[in-house]
Amino acid sequence: MAKRKGRAHRRRQRRVSGRCKDTSNAVNISQESVYVQLRKWLKGKDFTDFHLVPASFPGIGRGLMTTKALQPGELIIALPEQCLLTTTTVLGSYLGEYIERWKPRLSPLQALCAFLVAERHFGRRSPWKPYIDVLPNSYTCPAYFAEELIRLLPSPLMKKFREKRNTVQGLHLDSERFFKSLQPLFSESVENIFTYDALRWAWCSVNTRTVYMEHKKSEFLSREPDVYALAPYLDLLNHSPAAQVSAAFNRQSRCYEIRTSTRCRRHEQVFICYGAHDNQRLLLEYGFVATTNLHSAVYVDKDILCNRLPPTDKLLNGKLSFLRDNGLLENLTFGHDGPSWRLLTALKVLCLRPEEYSLRKNATLGLYVSDENERSSLELAESLCLQLMNENQQLMQQVSKLTEDRAEILEQLQLVVVLRREELRILQASTEMLQNMRAITPR
Repeated sequence: MAKRKGRAHRRRQRRVSGRCKDTSNAVNISQESVYVQLRKWLKGKDFTDFHLVPASFPGIGRGLMTTKALQPGELIIALPEQCLLTTTTVLGSYLGEYIERWKPRLSPLQALCAFLVAERHFGRRSPWKPYIDVLPNSYTCPAYFAEELIRLLPSPLMKKFREKRNTVQGLHLDSERFFKSLQPLFSESVENIFTYDALRWAWCSVNTRTVYMEHKKSEFLSREPDVYALAPYLDLLNHSPAAQVSAAFNRQSRCYEIRTSTRCRRHEQVFICYGAHDNQRLLLEYGFVATTNLHSAVYVDKDILCNRLPPTDKLLNGKLSFLRDNGLLENLTFGHDGPSWRLLTALKVLCLRPEEYSLRKNATLGLYVSDENERSSLELAESLCLQLMNENQQLMQQVSKLTEDRAEILEQLQLVVVLRREELRILQASTEMLQNMRAITPR
């Protein structure tokens, strides 16, 4: 059986050009057995509106195509509540009695992951088999990323990737005792069922494919937010930063509904938007990048910043404390339109001369300090840009040395390449902009 690909595979070469996309060469794949079974299963749960059909799109992969024109305000999809997989589903299942008596209480995420692993193990005996069969076999999320490729990511993202991976590993360790309590449900040893690989797959399925849906807190689960709902068929919709939709659970119709705010022609791919996320956030949370993403940015962390500052500055610690107290040491970025306001403001504070230090509050308010401060902060910004560009080019040389015939890391490697190339374009544009700004700054 051919390996099912995740969302990263479907999007890594996509160039986003609008809310819906011309797909005249799209191939309808709704007659493939997995989709036939999925649609049949959904009909049994009262979902019958199939004007969206699975299709394969050139250069993109799998998505949903509309077979009718959609007008602003029209429903894209309305998925009945009984089609959704939530903690209510889990608590009402064979796992319910085990979860109810377990202490300390499981989190909603743990409960969903345990259910997915069990249902996947049951195979043909699982009533959720038609849905599980269309889920990817693996993902390109941090928990799956090879360490050698994590080391090639931008420094701030590298740290977050390792934190995510550690979170999944920690969840498996924390859940082992509960998994052992489920042995009466299985003829095979639970140690061979609830493995780290199985939990990793379930965790990524929940974290990359659920829709946001608030649930009434259960006394049998921990107090962590219960906002997950796996939405079969609906989760075949791809993300576009340009998509304009509204999505929510309708308490009257008892359906999870998505409406479009724009027109979409017949036989076009329909997209949804996960939010105004840059590519680092998309890769971290969902395991894909959009090759044209106006929200993308290059992050400058504190360590990189401090490396460009003179160690002889006796006011440096005070400046850093001031910036930290004012929340200006986080989310410092270069974007497609140059350095962010936060980054420039932080640099202006860091470039204050001793006689200007009393004006640090003015700098955070966007007020003029001095021509020298303007020049030195722009020079520092350009210096940061050039350093990041140099690091980018060195890492790309390392990427080129990796063997691309290693199938297990090829998809991950391509994501790193797309991210790094985008980073380079942003830094080049920012450098040019900074040079122009310096040229018109009084000397």
